[in-house]
Amino acid sequence: MDLIAIAIPFFLLALLVELGVDRYRATGYYRTTDAIGSLSAGILSTTFGYFTKLLPLIVWGFVLENFALFDMPLSLFDLSPVGLLLWITAAVAWDFCYYWFHRFSHEWSILWAAHAVHHQSEDYNLSTALRQTSTGFLFGWIFYLPLFLIGFPLEVLVTVNAVNLIYQFWVHTRHVGSLGPLDRWLVTPSNHRVHHARNSAYVDRNYGGIFIVWDRLFGTFEPERDDESVVYGVRKPLNTFDPFRANLSVYGDLWFDSRHTASWRDKLRVWFSRTGWRPADVAERYPERSATGDLESRYDPPLAPSIKAYVFAQFVVAATATLAIGAAAADSGLQAVLAPCAGLWITLYALAGFSDGSPRALTVERGRLLLIAIAAVVLYPGLVALMVAGYAAVSTIALELARNINNNNEIRSKPTVNYD
Repeated sequence: MDLIAIAIPFFLLALLVELGVDRYRATGYYRTTDAIGSLSAGILSTTFGYFTKLLPLIVWGFVLENFALFDMPLSLFDLSPVGLLLWITAAVAWDFCYYWFHRFSHEWSILWAAHAVHHQSEDYNLSTALRQTSTGFLFGWIFYLPLFLIGFPLEVLVTVNAVNLIYQFWVHTRHVGSLGPLDRWLVTPSNHRVHHARNSAYVDRNYGGIFIVWDRLFGTFEPERDDESVVYGVRKPLNTFDPFRANLSVYGDLWFDSRHTASWRDKLRVWFSRTGWRPADVAERYPERSATGDLESRYDPPLAPSIKAYVFAQFVVAATATLAIGAAAADSGLQAVLAPCAGLWITLYALAGFSDGSPRALTVERGRLLLIAIAAVVLYPGLVALMVAGYAAVSTIALELARNINNNNEIRSKPTVNYD
C-alpha cells in the first residue's frame, strides 16, 4: 500500500484550505508564481521518481538479504504490544537516520546540491512542503543502510519512511504559532520555520523530521524568536521558477568551481567540502559567484493578469495529468508513461518561462502545443489523439487571447513583457 499516493488528495485539500485562509486573512503568504514553481518541482520529482525509485529499493533489499545481523520477520510487526513497540522503534530509528541525512544535506556540498531545491522558495506555505528534489535518489539511501543491516523488514521501513514524510507536510505553514510543550519534543511549524530561514540567526538549524529532540541532543536546535522574523529562501537566490534549473543550479556551481580550479585535489574537494567552500583561486577570479542575496527582496517578476490566468489554467491541467500518469504507471508500467511524462516536463518548463517573464516564453509555448498535438496523433489511437489535439487547439486560442489582452493593456499601463 502506497501511503504517499493515498495522502496526495489530502495534501491538495489542505493546500486549498490554507490558500483560502490566506486570502481571507489577507496575509499574503501565497504568490501564484511561487506556489506553481514549488508544485512544479514536486511534480517533476514525483514523475522522475517513477524511473529512479527502484535504485534504493534494490540496494536496501540486497543488504537486507545478505548482510542483516538479525532475522526480523514481517510477522513480528503486528498489532500486539511487542509488534507495536517494534513499529515505534523502527519509526524512531528512521527519524534518527533522517536527522543525520538532513544535517549532512546542509553541510556537504554534493548533498546540498540535491536538497537545496526544497529551500529555494522565498515563501513558506504548504506548497513548499511539496517542493522536492529529483536527484535525492543518488545518495540519500546511504544514510538508512544501518537499519537494513540491523534487519528491519523492507516493508516496515518503507512504511515508516512514508509516515515520516507525511508528518513533515503539515509543519510547512505560517498559520500555526507556537504549540507550547510540543515544541520541545516534536518538529512543529514554529521549529520548522526556523529551518527554512536564510537569515544568519537561524540558518542551518532544526533538522529533525518528526522529533526535535535530536537537535536538542546534538546542538543544532534554535527556537523561533519574536525579535527575529524568519526570512525564507536560500542565501544564493535561485531567481527563477524553472524546476529544471532549480534541480541543476547547485550542481552547476560545483561543476564550475571544479572545472576552473587549477588544483586537482580541489577539483574533487569541491564536491565533498562543507557547503559554501570554494577553491581560493576560483573565488579570487570569480568572486561574484559567492553572492548571498538581498534579505529584503524576493524574486517576483511582474506578470500580466491575463498571462497569469493562462499559466494557472495550464498548471491545473498539468496537475490533473500528473494524477492520471500516476494511475497509468501503477496499472501499465513505466513504458506507458514515458511519453506523457516527457510532455508534462515540457509543460512545466514552458510555464516557468512565463512566470519568469522570459521573452522566449511565447515561442516555447507555441512549440509545446504543436509538439504534443503531433505526438498524440502519432503515438495514440483516435479518441486520445482527438482529445489531446483538441486541448492543444483550445490552449492555442486561449494563449493568443491572453497575449492580445496583455498587449492591449500596455496602452494604458506600463508594460510587463510584450508577447509579440
